[in-house]
Amino acid sequence: MSEEVRSLDEILRNPNLPEEERQRLNREKVLGGSAFLLHEQGDVEVAGLAAEAELEELILWRVESDYTEKGFKAVLRVEPHLFAHYTEEILNKIAAAMRATMPHDETIDEIEARPSTARVSSDWRKQLKIANDSGPNNQALGIRMEPQHPMEDGLHFTNVWEQRVYTVLKERQAILPDNDTIGILPLPRMKVRKSIPVEPDFLITYRGRVGIIEVDGHYHRGPRSRADDNSRERLIRNAGVRQIDRIHVQDSTSKDDVEKFVTDFLKHLAD
Repeated sequence: MSEEVRSLDEILRNPNLPEEERQRLNREKVLGGSAFLLHEQGDVEVAGLAAEAELEELILWRVESDYTEKGFKAVLRVEPHLFAHYTEEILNKIAAAMRATMPHDETIDEIEARPSTARVSSDWRKQLKIANDSGPNNQALGIRMEPQHPMEDGLHFTNVWEQRVYTVLKERQAILPDNDTIGILPLPRMKVRKSIPVEPDFLITYRGRVGIIEVDGHYHRGPRSRADDNSRERLIRNAGVRQIDRIHVQDSTSKDDVEKFVTDFLKHLAD
């Protein structure tokens, strides 16, 4: 059974788990439980913000010897374009949900959000220039700041798997007539109702219809759950996107497999 479908409790029971990974997964368990609790309480927007964050640190802040209660400071790391959403009110709601999911002798005394930063290379000035060369735009905003990422036709991609899907889409585009072609938008940022901005891997236009392709894998999109993906998909479909389909990275290593996926996707999008 893969780790993607095993519970965190089951993974944490592994006695050979490295301590650093154990601590990371324990933080994931706290934040994930908090996000689900918020969702079940009807606070969907705050649950989505919790899912977009990474619980980077739980800093031991206070120890009450009389009760052996431990108080922690929680540090959330969030994407810079989302940082403004993490207001004091939002953070307090996330902290309250975290307290409800933590062991009885542990609590959250303080919480803060910090914007994530790009990995800075030794040639960071060139890195920044490349990121800004095309001027302000919504395409792959965070990815453009990374020192190493695939590019093709002046477009940015998170990884080689996305680039492989793009290559096949571009080849398909090239053989279609001008009056029956497709539009390919990698990593566009879009806003849908009651949601923070989302960034699908590909938005495809074809014959007056719009579809989305997601390239999924263990690396993908941090701590988001499948339940969270389903909630997002429902909002996106309600906004007029006709089809959402997913290809896993293990199915994108063979070009034949990607071509079959693209053929099926376009067929269903046009039907």
